[in-house]
Amino acid sequence: MPIADELIDRFLGDLNRLRLDHGVLGLAVSGGADSMAMLQLAAEALDTEKLAVATVDHGLRPEAAQECALVADACRKLGIGCDILRATIAEGNTQEQARIARYSVLGEWARERGIGAIATAHHADDQAETLLMRLNRGSGLGGLAGIRSRTRIEGCDADIVRPLLGFRRDELRAIVEASDFDFVDDPSNLDDRYDRVRMRNALAQADWLDAAALARSAAHLEEAERTLQSLADKSWEGSAEVSGSRIRVPYTNLLDTNARIVRRAMTTLGATITLGEVIDFLKTGRERANIAGILVERRDESYYCSKEPPRRSD
Repeated sequence: MPIADELIDRFLGDLNRLRLDHGVLGLAVSGGADSMAMLQLAAEALDTEKLAVATVDHGLRPEAAQECALVADACRKLGIGCDILRATIAEGNTQEQARIARYSVLGEWARERGIGAIATAHHADDQAETLLMRLNRGSGLGGLAGIRSRTRIEGCDADIVRPLLGFRRDELRAIVEASDFDFVDDPSNLDDRYDRVRMRNALAQADWLDAAALARSAAHLEEAERTLQSLADKSWEGSAEVSGSRIRVPYTNLLDTNARIVRRAMTTLGATITLGEVIDFLKTGRERANIAGILVERRDESYYCSKEPPRRSD
């Protein structure tokens, strides 16, 4: 059954709002209903010569190779090139390490193919779950902005874009169920050992919560986050003084701007620290402290950041 024109127009509109260039768009397709719907929408909305698909075999489940073959078969039917990528998962938290490995091989693939942006199939229900999970953890604005519509991920040189954030899970599933293409259901999506699955189940029981409205709120918060970052970037570019292992940045009357430029100075000097941790420090009003290996001092309406001197050994 052909995809309704209204859905194709919505997808194309959301894609255009991401302000992509006119090169090849990469699609990360797992074989699940969401990504298979994205594949079909993209094939309908765009010239297939402008699309490239990658599917990642993490080697975590015996079925993975078959799922990758399913994606490759769908791409052949649509006339779109498909590459099967294999990722090596490091020890540790399996889901997190799989995510890191996935974006690493996708970034390498994009670099080799000259692809500037890779689309993933995150949708409005994913966004609602993310927003509620982060609210429950007391996250700041950066966390509450949720899944970014366009972002960069460490270890991946290409932009990651999410053109389905305006779509609901059910309507994406309806697209693939009405098509001739097979798809798979990842069993981990039912495993309530994971926070996201527990939040998904809680949302399903709270029918008074509107996932689409929550996703729109996250989009507004993303825009606010982008605006605040832009203000901080302008302050840095106009006033920051970098001299070897010491950086001076201006003090402003905005806590958020102060925190962002102090954090940028600290990370430039090699520190690993979150924006929330810097905000917490600045709220104390202390004028001098060693944080994450960086000496931070406030004087003369400026913050001075320098690498913490080595401890003396007697």
